[in-house]
Amino acid sequence: MGLSPVELVGYLASALVVASLAMTSVVRLRIVSLIGSVVFVAYGVLLPSVPIILTNAAVAGLNIWFLRKEFAPNRDLGAVPIGPDAPFLLDFLRSHAADIGSFHPGFDAPSDGDVVLLLTRDGLPAGALVGTPDDRTLRVRLDYVMQAYRDSRIGKWLYGAGSKVFTDAGFDRLVADPGTESHRAYLLRVGFTEGPDGLVLQLRP
Repeated sequence: MGLSPVELVGYLASALVVASLAMTSVVRLRIVSLIGSVVFVAYGVLLPSVPIILTNAAVAGLNIWFLRKEFAPNRDLGAVPIGPDAPFLLDFLRSHAADIGSFHPGFDAPSDGDVVLLLTRDGLPAGALVGTPDDRTLRVRLDYVMQAYRDSRIGKWLYGAGSKVFTDAGFDRLVADPGTESHRAYLLRVGFTEGPDGLVLQLRP
């Protein structure tokens, strides 16, 4: 038995809501959920069903609210210096070792003398950066953000407005040798350029 156009809209809305629950990225979850709720509103109009319209209009409004917060310029992002042998850091890196290895296959652990930053979002750990000092250059060995927060523009903030954490530590240049093409593409997006010794970001004082 064939489905009516109204039923197809309902199934599409349901599929989008289910798909949103499978998203590991907070931003993508919100975007897909928003689209699903808008389609559900259309489904409610076609039925017509006021409860479906009101419920999903409210869900759409909440998704828009949280997405605005997610992309707000004053989002609470941070980069906190931490010791390379700090137990919390080592536990964090171990728990995300498989994901880290997919972007930094050669990274093992921080070394003595490394500069290490714990990246935070709303006061909670979201990633880590590990770099080896070379005079006024910091050679970035690890630049990792948890999958849930990769669409939250933490990298853009760190290498832009948040780069003061590097200049305050005495660095005027970052150099990275990406281990994968996806990481290279990410670094180019956030401002690195091709240089003789890898991808380079000149820092502004």
